[in-house]
Amino acid sequence: MKVLEALKQASQDLKNKPSSNKDDASSSAIKALLELQTEADNILSNDPSLFTLSQYISTLKPLVETLQRSQGNSLRSFLRRRVNRHDISRVAESIEHEIQAWIDRESLENLVKSLNSKTLISEDETIKLLRQFERRIEQGFSRDLQDLVLRSKIFNALEYVLCDYKSSKRIREASAFAVSALVQFNKDVFVGEVLMGPTIRSLISIGSYSSLQVLNSLIRSIKSALVDEIDIPKIITFLSSEELLIKIVAVDCVLEIGYFGRKEAIEAMLKEGLVMKLVELQRSEELGGDLIDMGRFDEGENNGVCVGGVEIESKEKKGTCREKRFLETHPFASCVARFAIQLEVGEGLRQRERRAFKLEILKLVRESCVSDAETATILAEVLWGSTP
Repeated sequence: MKVLEALKQASQDLKNKPSSNKDDASSSAIKALLELQTEADNILSNDPSLFTLSQYISTLKPLVETLQRSQGNSLRSFLRRRVNRHDISRVAESIEHEIQAWIDRESLENLVKSLNSKTLISEDETIKLLRQFERRIEQGFSRDLQDLVLRSKIFNALEYVLCDYKSSKRIREASAFAVSALVQFNKDVFVGEVLMGPTIRSLISIGSYSSLQVLNSLIRSIKSALVDEIDIPKIITFLSSEELLIKIVAVDCVLEIGYFGRKEAIEAMLKEGLVMKLVELQRSEELGGDLIDMGRFDEGENNGVCVGGVEIESKEKKGTCREKRFLETHPFASCVARFAIQLEVGEGLRQRERRAFKLEILKLVRESCVSDAETATILAEVLWGSTP
């Protein structure tokens, strides 16, 4: 794989700067690729999937030789060199594409073997392969890569490991991130796989910070259809977790469900005591608080400048910037109002359902607060909103 990566880099260098100067930096790229040609009979010709690469490398040598011979200061020589450099750049780009395809085949084959192996394989090595695959998929859609992914049945292998309680937690989490990357890579193909399979149940059963991060990502990608498959009571229990990070990501999950969830999902959350749990989290001195009391703007600052030094257009945006920075250190601040706002601006509810849920939330706030001051603050935030 290191050799293939080096050859890919050589083809990139040659594509970007073909030169007739033997002392130029591109000469090393040319040398590396032409040396591969000397091994073509042994390495490339015997593999049908490498036949195209062999043809491109065979085409490269005469082009390079022609460029190196094309000396002279005449207009004709100049134009000939320009055309020849263009041809070399085009062939180098094709070689780069074929080498990347070779790398993808080798990487996927290694990953599938690692995931399907019944023998003991290094956990760190398997996770390394999973993260390499995730990074490759995140580079964007490619029809060739999609065909390779489908032929390899990598999704089935990832799903099996994700659902296998005998696998290590780290490998299951890394597999979960790879599944999420596949959904982003092509929603038309992999959303159905996620909805019909055990992926969502497995993510919730793992119940870790990483698995809930993946769940949030999938909610944003698949929206209401995925929310319908979520075990709502289990999500609400994460708000009472002893691990702070799990509580933080659980709040994010609740907010995502609030934005995309239909009536049944919102009713289920309220039935499980969501508002009371959010009030308790908001009451936290170190991590909670009220955005409505922090003040919108810094007095004496120029309009159009955010507290963090980032240029923005108005005081409203400056206030939004300050709120985001405050929420980074106080993740439970105004979480009741933030949930209510998600219902109001979200995609899952009808207008009359939004009004009914807002009244229900106001009622539950009154029942959950321990003081008149707390009640008044949270009610004001819910009624007027804590963000612009």
